[in-house]
Amino acid sequence: MTDNMNTLSRRVFGGSILALGALAASKAATAATALEPTPAQMLGPFYPVERLEEEDADLTWIKGHSKRAEGTVIQVRGRVLDRYGNPVNGARLEIWQCNSLGRYAHANDVATVPLDPNFQGYASIRTSAKGEWQITTIKPAAYDSPIGRRTPHIHFDVQGKSHRLTTQMYFSDDDATNSKDLLYQELGGSAERTVARLGGAGQYDWNVILMDAG
Repeated sequence: MTDNMNTLSRRVFGGSILALGALAASKAATAATALEPTPAQMLGPFYPVERLEEEDADLTWIKGHSKRAEGTVIQVRGRVLDRYGNPVNGARLEIWQCNSLGRYAHANDVATVPLDPNFQGYASIRTSAKGEWQITTIKPAAYDSPIGRRTPHIHFDVQGKSHRLTTQMYFSDDDATNSKDLLYQELGGSAERTVARLGGAGQYDWNVILMDAG
């Protein structure tokens, strides 16, 4: 009886060790395949607390206006993914930017260049079941600020299931000015994860990686 109990104990112990080893291996494999998250950046002083009622994905047209916003029209598209590459369905993206001359529609922006009455400047959209999103907007201008010359960028506030990310998106065709931008420099080696890549004419692609667990 004692020998049988000892044999059973050894089998249970051995099985437990194998199970723990498999679990550890599984966790290590998961960690190895986890995506690097999109780095966070400051909200900035021009978050549009006061804004137009219109907040759809086309920032270049305002309903009831006869003219489109001034500047170069671009499309920016991508996906919101969790840390394991799964799409985040229904993630909310708040998006805002300056106009084609470098001015925000914000009371605290002291820029002397004119506002564009036909530019929406802000959007609030949600991702599809595949995590997809897309906006039509104007390529923002560079502008002077108290911390130096800002390279063209678009602000994002992305809310997933368990993670909220505030960041700024830059453009691959502005690499020369990106490298001189103080906030871009502060990102160090993670800066590349904030850069939208130019594909076709006026088409940029950029994925947002959240720390959501899926």
